[in-house]
Amino acid sequence: MKRLRSIRRFLGWGLAGLFLAFVVVQVWYLLHIAYWTRVDPQRTSFMESRLEGMRARNPKAELRHQWVDYGRISVQLKRAVIVAEDAKFVDHEGFDWEGIQRALEKNQRRGRVVAGGSTISQQLAKNLFLSGERSVLRKGQEALITIMLEAVMDKRRILEIYLNVAEWGEGVFGAEAAARHHYGVSAAALTPWQAARLAAMLPRPRYYDRNRSTRYLEQYTERILARMPSAQVP
Repeated sequence: MKRLRSIRRFLGWGLAGLFLAFVVVQVWYLLHIAYWTRVDPQRTSFMESRLEGMRARNPKAELRHQWVDYGRISVQLKRAVIVAEDAKFVDHEGFDWEGIQRALEKNQRRGRVVAGGSTISQQLAKNLFLSGERSVLRKGQEALITIMLEAVMDKRRILEIYLNVAEWGEGVFGAEAAARHHYGVSAAALTPWQAARLAAMLPRPRYYDRNRSTRYLEQYTERILARMPSAQVP
């Protein structure tokens, strides 16, 4: 009996320790998010992971990234990205449940994961803090960070950060670097077609950086371009 009580006490302390560690991690995420409401993040977990992979092949490799304020990013790119990635961005609170359901149904029909249904807020949560692994625990943490982002930041700030850290090619991150890499212009000077093409690249940016004229990319660009006037931008 005494031994059983000792085991229970040990398990109790262990669970308490795990819970405390969990709380500390969540507070760490929340403090960073609160800090980034006013200070621009220069690197994300995803960017660091990409740089590590690049330097494994070339020790001198560097990322191309330059932060630009929200007002210096073409409204055309904002519209295009919302159309392509998250049409209900200004209305939802972090999750597009209808989009998630459609993605699940599509994946079931195909028998593999071909659609994610993630919102811009969810993608930003993953890019800022998490690895690219697929697991229930990682998705759960992504959801918690998404809730924090939506609670602490307004939609404009979420979109501003997302546009500045999204991947648009091998080592190319953010709207400014993407505009200069692909079109030789600033993020403010992007035309509607250029913006639509950049948005179309987002699901597979490194692939489309190498394959810029595929039939699918052309068609998807035209679909985004046609829908851009209806996009709601914060």
